[in-house]
Amino acid sequence: MQRTQFWNLFALHSSKIIVLLSVFLLWPSSWSNAQMNLPQHDSKRLHFGIGVGYNSSKFWLVHDERFTFHDSIKVVESTRAPGFNFNIISNLHLTKKIDLRFLPGIIFGEKNLRYVELGPKEDTTVIKTIESIYLDLPILLKYKSDRIFDNFRFYVVSGMRFDYDFASNSKKRRATDIVKIDRLDYAGEIGFGMEFYFPLFIFSPEIKFSYGLPNVFVETPNLRFSDVLNKLKSRAIVITLQFEG
Repeated sequence: MQRTQFWNLFALHSSKIIVLLSVFLLWPSSWSNAQMNLPQHDSKRLHFGIGVGYNSSKFWLVHDERFTFHDSIKVVESTRAPGFNFNIISNLHLTKKIDLRFLPGIIFGEKNLRYVELGPKEDTTVIKTIESIYLDLPILLKYKSDRIFDNFRFYVVSGMRFDYDFASNSKKRRATDIVKIDRLDYAGEIGFGMEFYFPLFIFSPEIKFSYGLPNVFVETPNLRFSDVLNKLKSRAIVITLQFEG
């Protein structure tokens, strides 16, 4: 199995993987009789942590009307590619069940555009990989359940993320076969996770779905891979392991 196929399969079943790992690896059989860990944590006004994780990204695309009549490109689509992310967590307790979270970080990611070109004898597949290094600035609201067995709870998150791409190619002038992407992007996010309270820290596996709102495609006339596109919007699945104290 190729690496890309593995990551695509992993992303597809990521929520199931998180649940199974959490239940079988992290849920001690004695929790129902255990004492409450970090009993004062819920009364803290502010706490911090770190998060590391995996992301799988692609584009939602709209073809340009010229694509229908293009003489060489017959297929263009976006396929998922893997990446890595690291965040610093700042968590402000607003109420007993609602937190405001700011998670600045760095995202290393890729998105693929797959083209199929007509050939004299057989078609040719071309993959254009768009690499990104984002300064990531998510602002989220977190709604938590009550603690279950004193040391476990579910939660959901939603909010916005704002990204600046240090690796954007939007300023390149001489390349003739690239697809230019804007440096700035922002997206709505929604997700869920679980908190496991240990004596010294909280461990939280989390999965989020990100939906880019602006069109990040920078139109460049007379570039063959660019002419067939009209809009590109980012899409991502982000799986994060968070450690908070």
